[in-house]
Amino acid sequence: MQFTDWRKSTRSGNQANCVMVRHNSTHVQVKDSKNPEGPVLTFTRAEWSAFIGGAHDGEFDLA
Repeated sequence: MQFTDWRKSTRSGNQANCVMVRHNSTHVQVKDSKNPEGPVLTFTRAEWSAFIGGAHDGEFDLA
């Protein structure tokens, strides 16, 4: 399973506490930039799209 290189948002600047993402044609992987050798979460593209949609719609807002 060939993945792209790890990326983080350009909005994070030089901060080290970011989420990093990479993908291939079927999956998306996420990891914490503070712990680059730590665990990697893997999602199908459908799961990732549902998460992004929920975040965009405020589904996970704490207030």
